[in-house]
Amino acid sequence: MRWCGRPRPRGGWPTARFGGSWVAPSSPDLLEIRSPHDRSVLGRVAQAAVADVDAAVAAAREAFDHGPWPHTDPKERQEVIRRLNALREARADEIAAAVSAENGSALWFTKAGQPFLTRQVNAYLKAAEEFGWEEVVEPSDPSVAFDTVVRREPIGVVAAVIPWNSPFSAAMAKLTPALLAGNTVVLKASPENSLGMMILADLFHEAGLPEGTLSILPADRETSEYLVSHPDVDKISFTGSTRAGRRIASIAGEQLKRVGLELGGKSAAIVLEDADLPSVVQGLRFGSLGNNGEACILQTRILAPRSRYDEIVAALTEMVESLKVGDPSEQDTFIGPMIRPDQQQRVIEYIRLGIEEGARLVTGGPHVPEGLGKGNYVTPTLFAEVDTSMRIAQEEIFGPVLAVIAYDDEDDAVRIANDSDYGLSGGVWSANPERALDVARRLRTGTVTLNGSPMSFDGPFGGYKASGVGREYGAVGLTGYVEHKTITRNR
Repeated sequence: MRWCGRPRPRGGWPTARFGGSWVAPSSPDLLEIRSPHDRSVLGRVAQAAVADVDAAVAAAREAFDHGPWPHTDPKERQEVIRRLNALREARADEIAAAVSAENGSALWFTKAGQPFLTRQVNAYLKAAEEFGWEEVVEPSDPSVAFDTVVRREPIGVVAAVIPWNSPFSAAMAKLTPALLAGNTVVLKASPENSLGMMILADLFHEAGLPEGTLSILPADRETSEYLVSHPDVDKISFTGSTRAGRRIASIAGEQLKRVGLELGGKSAAIVLEDADLPSVVQGLRFGSLGNNGEACILQTRILAPRSRYDEIVAALTEMVESLKVGDPSEQDTFIGPMIRPDQQQRVIEYIRLGIEEGARLVTGGPHVPEGLGKGNYVTPTLFAEVDTSMRIAQEEIFGPVLAVIAYDDEDDAVRIANDSDYGLSGGVWSANPERALDVARRLRTGTVTLNGSPMSFDGPFGGYKASGVGREYGAVGLTGYVEHKTITRNR
């Protein structure tokens, strides 16, 4: 395994793990990793350059073409991933603290996410155990004189590109199925997560992954584009913005690479007239504002019936105003800082835009919370009387900003929910589970939760429309990392 850019916290010369050993990166330039809380320096890390990408891809190509991993029995590959999962669980608190420090994610969120990582990997393992790696298909015509053997084989070298907002979850969503299928991988991590990804590199090395099978490179966008366009990369798996996804799709199309894209979202939560309001508010506390609002699946459009609109707005206002904003390492903090100053300014500009568009600012606003001026903080904000044509109702803000939109009846609610370029997630709240399920069936989105239920890792995850191409998780996610080969033989 290769790791480009091992840091010495708060200074010092970094080395790099390439092909299983720590070596110096190609460039001596160091990037300062700063705390989103107070902008102090957490560490200094070398970022991958073009030469590092070439070396990592060459190692992955060699490992795939001549190494043991693609030909290892699927059960043995599963055992490596099981060891990795156990090793990660043993360091769960360390991982949670690292992500919180680098991302600004509140510690409650990063700690709560550790069991979800376990479930995520276990779902892939279950799918791999039941997967038809090679099977004989019974003929549809019994008179034919040949058998059909269907094999599912690894694609080759995978370039996995992940975002900064949920690094371990995004990484494992790609690495687990890619490696279980026998591929070799170059993982491009965001510079913001360079320190935490060091832990992941160590875990895979300790789990016994063969030489060259995995490289982890923190790199900027320019280097990332070089990676995905590299001629020795066979598949691209990307999670990030829709804009970047379109660019990657064009590269993949031109080169006929396999591609999977998990992109942005602007998800709606439909609150039906019979919904239990305290349950709705408690559920949206997490489902709309988790991870500081920096998550693609969050339900930031709240669709409320006109008959209960004022009641719902009042309850949401009370909830939003009750949330503690502050140091993400403190146990009672619910909302931490945005990851970078430019993301902080982006969210603040959207709040100003909402005011200019004519939405009613109920609570929050474009001011930085009192006493938190040293960090990248945003005041959690709630808008009411939002029209679905407003930009704050259509564009992904990626911060703690909610918009409450009124609807007339169930058909109107479904229309508004579907009136979006995105289709990643969504939710329905109702006292009648069958009614909620009926509404969910009508939504043009990849994932729907009913009455605050958690996401499933056994079913596919991904988006309609501009929210992506392909699916992750479970058996469907595993299928995205294999080629299908048909062999016929005479009986």
